[in-house]
Amino acid sequence: MFVVTVDQRGSRRGTDKVPEILDRPRPPGMVRPFERTAGDEVQAVFDDPRELAAVAAELAASGDWSIGIGIGPVDTPLPAETRAGAGPAFVFARSAVEDAKRNRWHLSVAGESDRCVHAQTAGRLLVDVLADRSDAGREAVALIADGGTQAEAAERLGISPQAMSLRLRHARWDIEPPTRLLFAELLDDSDRND
Repeated sequence: MFVVTVDQRGSRRGTDKVPEILDRPRPPGMVRPFERTAGDEVQAVFDDPRELAAVAAELAASGDWSIGIGIGPVDTPLPAETRAGAGPAFVFARSAVEDAKRNRWHLSVAGESDRCVHAQTAGRLLVDVLADRSDAGREAVALIADGGTQAEAAERLGISPQAMSLRLRHARWDIEPPTRLLFAELLDDSDRND
C-alpha cells in the first residue's frame, strides 16, 4: 500500500493551495482521497502505483509541494477518513515528506524495502524532466499527449514542424513515458518486496 503526504511549500508567504488538491478528481487506484491532515498538509492512500507516480511527480514538479511517499502495510480495515489511518506506510510517508522538504526535487520515498531508493531515484528523474520544461515545451507536449501528430500540433501553434520537433526535444517528451513507467514499476516492486 502507498501513503502520500503532501506539504505545501512556502505556505506562510502565500495562498493556501490545499483546496486545489482537495478539489481534484479522484483517480482510479486512490483508496482514500486527499484529506487535510494539518494546516497546509494533505494525505491520501493509493493501491495503484501508476496513478500515484503520475500525481506525485506532477505535484513535486509544480514547485508548490513537498511529496513524501510511504510504502508498506496499513492497518485494516482502513477508516473512512484518510487522516485516521495508521500503520507503517503512514509512518514512512511522514519521514519521507520531512526528507522531501530538504531536497531539491521535493520528493522522497521511504519504506522497509531496499528498493525504495531506486523508486525514489526514478521519481526524482521524472520530476527533473517535468520541472525543467518551458511553457512552450509544456504546450507542445500537451498537444501531442492529446493524440495529435507533430505536424498538426505545429500547425495549431503556428510554428514550423522543425520548430515543433525542437520544442519536443528540449521538453524531453520522449523520455517522460518510460520514466513514469519505471517510477511506477519500482514503487510496485518496493511494495511487493518490503
